[in-house]
Amino acid sequence: MSTSPLYPLWLRAWHWYNAALFLALMVSGVSMHYAGTDWLLGFNQAVAIHNVSGTLLALGWIAFVLANLKSDNGRHYLPRPRGLVRDLWVQARYYAYGIFRDEPHPFHAGPAAKFNVLQQLSYLGAMYLLMPLLILSGLGFLLSPLLPETLLGISTLWLVAMTHVLTSYLLVLFLLVHVYIITIGDSLTANLRAMLTGEHGTSDDTQETDRHAS
Repeated sequence: MSTSPLYPLWLRAWHWYNAALFLALMVSGVSMHYAGTDWLLGFNQAVAIHNVSGTLLALGWIAFVLANLKSDNGRHYLPRPRGLVRDLWVQARYYAYGIFRDEPHPFHAGPAAKFNVLQQLSYLGAMYLLMPLLILSGLGFLLSPLLPETLLGISTLWLVAMTHVLTSYLLVLFLLVHVYIITIGDSLTANLRAMLTGEHGTSDDTQETDRHAS
């Protein structure tokens, strides 16, 4: 299998920048939620870290969206309508059954397509639905004195808080699945190497693919 560049430098830098900020937000968010626990951050420290990290995350997300609009990278997140149901079934069956039977992976990342259809849909949901909700609800917290006290008879601050917390839980779930997906590429470390080096496909991957084919 020949190597082929998958991830440009800007995307890899954004990925690890985003990961570091998300971890900071998780730790500071849990520290605020369970304030007073000895082994977590102090409340005031957690608030400061959360606000700075959230602002940087929002700026990074804006840069990500603009970069995808300006480059070829954005198309990789868009599933093809033709054969969508079939592709979903094939990929879902592999994750639920085939992977445990040592069946060959039905999709291999390359310059023409970086993500399988389930990855495309999950990235679309995470980056273009959940992330805007997280950012807007976080902004709502920062600007809460400017918001009306109620909306349709419900506390506006409560609505903002519930949106922020539920969205963050869904993104944490996405992160956990994302980490798991790292381990099920052509080899145990192939997906991680791709995001570190920008290249996909090594001699190790070839051996793994040959093993599946034999």
